Amino acid sequence: MSLLRIVMLALAVCAVAGAQTKYPPVPRTADGKPDLTGVWQGGSNRIGSWEEANASGGLGGTPPTARAATVATAAPRPPSEPPPYQDWAAKKVLEFYNRRGIDDPDARCIPPGIPRINTFGLFPMQFVQTPQAIVILYEVYHVFRMIPLNAKHPDDLEPSYMGDSVGHWEGDTLVVDVTGFNDKTWLGPVGSFHSEALHLTERYTRVDYNTINYDVTLEDPNVFTKPWHTHNTIMLRNGTRLREYECEENNEDVISYEKLLKDDSVFRRK
Repeated sequence: MSLLRIVMLALAVCAVAGAQTKYPPVPRTADGKPDLTGVWQGGSNRIGSWEEANASGGLGGTPPTARAATVATAAPRPPSEPPPYQDWAAKKVLEFYNRRGIDDPDARCIPPGIPRINTFGLFPMQFVQTPQAIVILYEVYHVFRMIPLNAKHPDDLEPSYMGDSVGHWEGDTLVVDVTGFNDKTWLGPVGSFHSEALHLTERYTRVDYNTINYDVTLEDPNVFTKPWHTHNTIMLRNGTRLREYECEENNEDVISYEKLLKDDSVFRRK
């Protein structure tokens, strides 16, 4: 490599490092809490606009700029664990897997549930923050969550896809308690079912201007042997807005899946 190329490369690295230091500090509200307001992308750790972070091959592809290639500066956390299913439940998960995931509730255009919806990297989400509540709007399926702060769950909860959420602040971390689920969603990986006893504790920590650390503890004594801990990051996407999303229109997944379900030979091992 010539001396000129080495110098040019060094200058480029310095320019990137300099650009990284120009991000503002974590914005705060009038009451001193980290401000989560904005449009974000779950299931990603790349800094930049939506186009920069997802260009050249789509979600997770090689970004065209060094700025977008920079990963989040958040402190490392332990890797997410596999779901700790009881033996009978693990066999049921394997059945779902062997059926190639055609039982996936997402194909039927129903709300994905939590925490799965927060890792749908193909669609943005928007946080709206007030002193009394946090609202999360999801482009996918037109789903929203109203999270009152310093409140209690109502006594007349009905099982639902997204559950009932209440939150409070622990220092700079928004802690959300979620309960009241039905058993019709998956938690994330293929076949990761749960029961109506599911209980979640979500922790949202805005560790820098671009990054929210998303940590979840899932408890379900009906199917798990112990609590399940998962970790992810949610990245700021300035300049992005939520658009209309329609799943039902021209959706042929349900018809195709029903045909496959009737033909057991599709799943027989050869």
